[in-house]
Amino acid sequence: MKDIDVSQQSQTPRRIQIPLNREIIASLRTGDMVFLSGEVYTARDVAHRRLYESLDKGETLPIDLSKAVIFYAAPAPTPPGKVIGSIGPTTSYRMDFFTPKLIENGLKGMIGKGNRSEEVIQAIKKHGAVYFGAIGGIAALTAQCIKKVELVAYEDLGPEAIRKLTIVDFPAIVINDTLGNDLYKEAQKEWRIRK
Repeated sequence: MKDIDVSQQSQTPRRIQIPLNREIIASLRTGDMVFLSGEVYTARDVAHRRLYESLDKGETLPIDLSKAVIFYAAPAPTPPGKVIGSIGPTTSYRMDFFTPKLIENGLKGMIGKGNRSEEVIQAIKKHGAVYFGAIGGIAALTAQCIKKVELVAYEDLGPEAIRKLTIVDFPAIVINDTLGNDLYKEAQKEWRIRK
């Protein structure tokens, strides 16, 4: 992992189209601000456990992980006339136990909040994936980036069921890139130097 100067990161967001390909993922660097557009899946810890167990049993998954991006979120109830209710990121470490296996099986991107375990960071590096941080506390605004919602799997989980979202210009920042960089660790180093 190379040291990065977080103060020198580009402040002009890049527009990224999902599905992600190898070239796009390899070009992303920790600290890059992005606007994501395309299809993502919502999944939280119980859905992750089911996906993980299905892989262990050799079962077919209800979603194609190849080039997929998972948003760690569950929506609030949908108000009349809206596509979706408020939706914001949940804490990503809750999925860390399951994530390396999903990455090994094709998962290319994750959107959440908070830091990741070393095992997840190494899986991101080894298999060419990326972890985006979403902005917490603006769930009503985030919902405006979602143009379509489709229930895909695990309906019994209610709001935590897997949904396919069509997003347009969803704001995020690259936290972990394919070089093994970690924005949280780098920002702490930068802060200590300035202190």
